[in-house]
Amino acid sequence: MSATTRPTPTRRPARVLLGLTMVAGLVAGTIAAAPAAQAADNPYERGPAPTNASVEAARGPYATSSVNVSSLVATGFGGGVIYYPTTTADGTFGAVAISPGFTAYWSSLDWLGPRLASQGFVVFGIETNTTLDQPDSRGRQLLAALDYLVNRSSVRSRVDASRLAVAGHSMGGGGSLAAARSRPDLKAAIPLAPWHTTKSWSTLRVPTLIIGGESDSVAPVATHSEPFYASISAAPEKAYLELNNASHFFPQVSNTPMAKQMISWLKRFVDNDTRYTQFLCPGPGGLAIEEYRNTCPI
Repeated sequence: MSATTRPTPTRRPARVLLGLTMVAGLVAGTIAAAPAAQAADNPYERGPAPTNASVEAARGPYATSSVNVSSLVATGFGGGVIYYPTTTADGTFGAVAISPGFTAYWSSLDWLGPRLASQGFVVFGIETNTTLDQPDSRGRQLLAALDYLVNRSSVRSRVDASRLAVAGHSMGGGGSLAAARSRPDLKAAIPLAPWHTTKSWSTLRVPTLIIGGESDSVAPVATHSEPFYASISAAPEKAYLELNNASHFFPQVSNTPMAKQMISWLKRFVDNDTRYTQFLCPGPGGLAIEEYRNTCPI
C-alpha cells in the first residue's frame, strides 16, 4: 500500500465528539451483530469458508463412525450401513440415503459413506430387497430407509428429519428420481449414471443434480441422463455434470470430481449453505469434465 499524508487534526467541540462517539458505537454494534444475525438465519452454515481443497479432500472436518442395519430390523428395504459425524456439538445433521445399482450391493459405493459423512451429513448406504429390484422399487426403498433413519435408527437423534436427500447409482439413480418425484419435500436428489425407462420427469420438484459418464454404454447419457435433465421443469434448481470418458461404473471407485459436486449440492440444498454456490455456478471445469449445465443463479 502507498503511504498517505494525514491532515493535522483539529479540536472539535465536546458535543460533536460525543455525537461522533455514539455514531461510531452504533456502526460497530451493527458490524459486530452481522455474523450473529447471519448464523441465526442459517444455523447449518458451519465451519470455515469452503475452498477447492476442502471440498476435494478425501475426508472433511468431521470424525465419523458407522453402524450396520440388519435386514431383520429393516422394513421395506434390505438394511445397510449408516455413517455419521461423531460430534454432538453441532446438533443434528441433514441426511442422504443412497441406493446401489442393478445386481450390486452397497459395498460397490461404500467409499462415499465416510467421505460425505465427514463433511457433515448422515449417510445411509442401503441394501435393496433383492439385487434385481427395478428403479421404482429402489425409490420406494430409499424413502423407507429415510423413514427408518429418522424414526427408528440408533442415530435418529443426530438426524434433522426436515433436511433429507436421496441418491443412487444406475437403477438406484433412477430410483432416486422416482423417490424425489413422489416426495417433493426432499431437499435434494443426486442420480449417478441413472437408468430408467421413464424419460420425462417434468413433475419432479426437488433440486436435482444428475451426474453421467460420457462413455456409459449401459445407461448412455443421450438416452438417459440428458433427457432426464432436460425434462425436469418444475424443480427450482437443476444441474447436469458429464464426466469425461467415464464408463457406467464411475461411481464405484473414489471419484473426486463427482464427490465435489455431490458435497456442494448437498451443502447448498440440504444445509442451505450459499458459500458452496461457487462450486455449482458457473460450475466445474478441467480435463475430467466433459460438460456441465445448470440453472444459474443457484
